[in-house]
Amino acid sequence: MFTGIITDLGQVRAIEASGDTRFEFSTGFDMSSVEMGASICCSGACLTVVDKGPDGENGWFAADVSAETLSKTTLGDWREETPVNFERALKAGDELGGHIVSGHIDGIARVITVTSKGDSRRILFEAPGALSPLIAAKGSATIDGVSLTVNEVDNNQFGINVIPHTLENTTLGSLEPGQRVNLEIDMLARYVARLVQVERDK
Repeated sequence: MFTGIITDLGQVRAIEASGDTRFEFSTGFDMSSVEMGASICCSGACLTVVDKGPDGENGWFAADVSAETLSKTTLGDWREETPVNFERALKAGDELGGHIVSGHIDGIARVITVTSKGDSRRILFEAPGALSPLIAAKGSATIDGVSLTVNEVDNNQFGINVIPHTLENTTLGSLEPGQRVNLEIDMLARYVARLVQVERDK
């Protein structure tokens, strides 16, 4: 589990395609404190550390990604030097600064517009039709692993304001119209939708 509070902005170091696709990432994390098999949220996708090591003053780690994950997320678009938001798994007793994030991507959203609002930016996204009813104004959504508050919802589109700190320390600062992003809806909305479906199917 994660909180959607990004603690490192790294990048793809190498990609090796075989049965699965192995990604290597450069990170500012001290990888000596990260166990093999640990989970790291990579721009919203929970990946398992299968190899790791030092890289000068920083570190690196590798994760194997299935064809299913590549097809359901933006990871299939990633290339060497693609910037990636990182968050280590939540520990019991850690501060919950964002909201509960599973690291399981529900779908891919698309950036519609990016508009300056003072020092912040208002970003308008288009969500897949099946997910849009699960996004609520003043609720939470996770974009590329970042916990954000939804300002407004209009049909399949929803708007979010992003403050300067987040723009500077995550990939959201480089978003442009047309770009695809990983979207995870609020976990509560996911379970409510399932309960409603079960009731309808009775």
